Amino acid sequence: MTAARVELKQVTDSVHLAQTPLVNWTLVIGSEGVILIDTGFPGDRPQVLASLRELGCAPEDVAAILLTHAHIDHFGTAIWFAAEHRTPVYSHADEVGHAKREYLEQASPVAVARHAWQPRWLKWSYDIARKGAFNHAGIPSTKPFSEDVARTLPGRPVAIPTPGHTGGHCSFLVDGVLVSGDALVTGHPTSARRGPQLLHHVFNHDELGCVRSLGALALLETEVLIPGHGDLWHGPIRELAERATPRRR
Repeated sequence: MTAARVELKQVTDSVHLAQTPLVNWTLVIGSEGVILIDTGFPGDRPQVLASLRELGCAPEDVAAILLTHAHIDHFGTAIWFAAEHRTPVYSHADEVGHAKREYLEQASPVAVARHAWQPRWLKWSYDIARKGAFNHAGIPSTKPFSEDVARTLPGRPVAIPTPGHTGGHCSFLVDGVLVSGDALVTGHPTSARRGPQLLHHVFNHDELGCVRSLGALALLETEVLIPGHGDLWHGPIRELAERATPRRR
């Protein structure tokens, strides 16, 4: 299988975006080492390790992994880090049970199958299957992220609770950059749109919660967005959140 390309972009002195056609992750470098915010699919491990090497880091240098949420495309390689390197993994307290796989919140196969006739959805389904999308392993060692934990990590990330896509979804603000996970994206393989948007409703646990979380993001004073899917985006987050908010019909 040909490895998917990964493009590493420096966003600030400490923050780097690793972008692939299917999903993104973020690397934050500091004197304490490096943290990963999300880690792609299980099959993205070669690309995750390559992104670390490009910054002069090894797996042992990863001080912690922060999860925006516990869908397999965002925490897949974290399973390996936790098992092989005992890397600490943190999520919002309301997402810990999901990360441990005490329960599962994700789009049902039946709901996705209703769109399988569309070429974009069909290709996406094929691509994610090759990346390990049906791996149901959890990370038993996941712990709640806290301010005390943040003080020990590169970039001193700040948690911004953004429930909706999952019950405990959490975005992070680090070095003036909003890492939004799936609370606010700028593209997705199943979407023909480019620009700030919510994921298709089939992927969201609570669609109204997603809209409320956009309102919370709109209050932030930052103008750089690293989404979980799609391109790096510049502009006032208030404007980006407004563009992503569904219009009432």
